[in-house]
Amino acid sequence: MAEEEQFNAGGLRVHWQPSDTFKTTTIVLHVKAPLEAETAASRSLLAQVLQAGTEELPSRRKIRYFLDDLYGATFYADVGKKGENHVLTFVMEVASEKYLQNESPLLPKALAFLLSVIQKPNRSEKGFPETIIQEEKQVLMQRIRNIVDEKTRYANIRMLEEMCAEEPFGVHPFGTAEELEALTNQELQETFERMIRNDQFDLFVTGPGTKEEITDAIHSAGENVGSGKTVASTATMHDAPAQVNEVVEKQSIQQAKLHLGFRVPYTVGSREYTGVLVTNGILGAYPHSKLFVNVREKESLAYYAASRYEPYKGIVFAMAGIAPDQYEKAARIMQEQLEAMKRGDITEEELTTTKQMLKNQILEQVDSARGAIEMNYQNVLSGANRTVDDRLREIEAVDMDTVISIAKAIQLDTVYLLTAEEGTA
Repeated sequence: MAEEEQFNAGGLRVHWQPSDTFKTTTIVLHVKAPLEAETAASRSLLAQVLQAGTEELPSRRKIRYFLDDLYGATFYADVGKKGENHVLTFVMEVASEKYLQNESPLLPKALAFLLSVIQKPNRSEKGFPETIIQEEKQVLMQRIRNIVDEKTRYANIRMLEEMCAEEPFGVHPFGTAEELEALTNQELQETFERMIRNDQFDLFVTGPGTKEEITDAIHSAGENVGSGKTVASTATMHDAPAQVNEVVEKQSIQQAKLHLGFRVPYTVGSREYTGVLVTNGILGAYPHSKLFVNVREKESLAYYAASRYEPYKGIVFAMAGIAPDQYEKAARIMQEQLEAMKRGDITEEELTTTKQMLKNQILEQVDSARGAIEMNYQNVLSGANRTVDDRLREIEAVDMDTVISIAKAIQLDTVYLLTAEEGTA
């Protein structure tokens, strides 16, 4: 894959990465603003409403016909958080005409459509169509309600809410069902206007094609997408409290969920970022990791045991599905794995296997267009322009001393247990 080229087109920052590896062109528009409790629900609903129709194609059905005419192109919107950034994402994938017979270029059509979602939405002086707002509210409300049914995900969200209660990172990117219910058309309009005025717009295009095709398509669609603003990406950093925060919640469930939240003072823009990836890999990211081997296999305490690093925020969380009566023992043994690493109780094999797994992950990621775009967006958000080779070199350079010193910097903040009500286990 060729190196990414960046250029501005109006208020859009365009990231063009030519590649003949893929038979499709992938277009991703990331729209970034600060993550705030007051705006999360309205921005999430706005993403849903915008993907449901444009001025020219004012319904999901008409959009579907249009996509079918583009040889089964795909289009969808998503909402998420990258640390304390709230990111609306619009994704389009379209076949390359060079693999089709007698077809005019499809990329300009796909790009024009994607930009029209923002530039020419389906709205009048009265605002967005009320029926679409109500339909999309229901879809989003259902997604919020479904979180409670996915207990591992629910436990993780609750742990972060407790751990980051006073920080933007504690906010769920969808907002709450109550906030969503209360939203008016007027508020949605204001959210839209604010997005156009204040948000950071990054457009990624990866696949076969030429830079001229992209610039021509953007120019002909008009360049009034976004205002060219840059939104700061830095997350608020906090130390773990002197007293570990312990939260127990009870529901009618068979399997308890134990989630530990740790603070680590390094984020994706830090020099130590790659060292944290390796440290977390040894702790719990892989089947050979300490949590998996010691909590799940040796002690048979957990149905699953793993850890994850949230690189945009500086949090590591460890999680396990356990029998409700094993809480104290499981929590102790999970914490012991990190303590062992702080003491240097790490084998050479754990280190080399983890480094190899991480390298494989990176090479796999850039094998897909979405993965390559995600990696490029990480560079945008972190301000650290790491190429794939840089990343592989950085992983190789992590040694035992680095891992031990990073493990020592990881501090327990919150223990969250979702467990069975008496009599339901």
